[in-house]
Amino acid sequence: MDSLKIDLNADLGEGAPHDAELMALISSASIACGGHAGDVDSMRATVLAARAHGVRIGAHPSYPDRAHFGRRSLQITPAKLAIDITAQLWSLKAVCFEAGVSFSYVKPHGALYNDAARDAALADLIAGTIHEIDPGLALMGLAGSELIAAGQRAGLATISEVFADRAYLADGSLMPRDQPGAVLDHEAALAQALTVVNRGGLTAVDGTWLALNADSICVHGDNPHALAFLQLLHARLGAAR
Repeated sequence: MDSLKIDLNADLGEGAPHDAELMALISSASIACGGHAGDVDSMRATVLAARAHGVRIGAHPSYPDRAHFGRRSLQITPAKLAIDITAQLWSLKAVCFEAGVSFSYVKPHGALYNDAARDAALADLIAGTIHEIDPGLALMGLAGSELIAAGQRAGLATISEVFADRAYLADGSLMPRDQPGAVLDHEAALAQALTVVNRGGLTAVDGTWLALNADSICVHGDNPHALAFLQLLHARLGAAR
């Protein structure tokens, strides 16, 4: 990937039809590893595509909830959740080993990501589990959230993430998907991404300005407009191949 003004990441290996095309336009790929989506075959295909494009590889674990695509909070014991996360990370680690590459960061998915963004204990469990597997891994999480704080407490490198295509509440959290306007349209998402890059923050739905330290911008790979959006954003950032 040529030099970008900011890291662009997408959640891939989730069954969307345009993963291969997206891979040419991102610098980091968070790969589903069996919790909400993905299996050995999809992980292998996505890892090989990332390797071919020189894209940084990340693990994208979730609550064990394939039926709801990991977008439902689960009541699960900390011990069971740690086991599930560990299994998902090792599954991707094995696929990466086979391909002669490694993954360098972990980004929780869906409800697990959002729950841990505000729940310090859950965030600490995730960060601690990652540290036990490999203290050299980074933790990607919502900018300014408990996930980032937990990663720092655990001694992990952290990657503060902002979403291009999601609306924000005044407290810096994402507007729940079941609320109108939670997922931004093409033009609004582009404007938000460029504002993050150029001004170091974004405007919440109530008009509050949120100053956010953004290391990476996410575009959801399962969004049907993700490819067209990334092509335009990539060009606007002056980072076309």
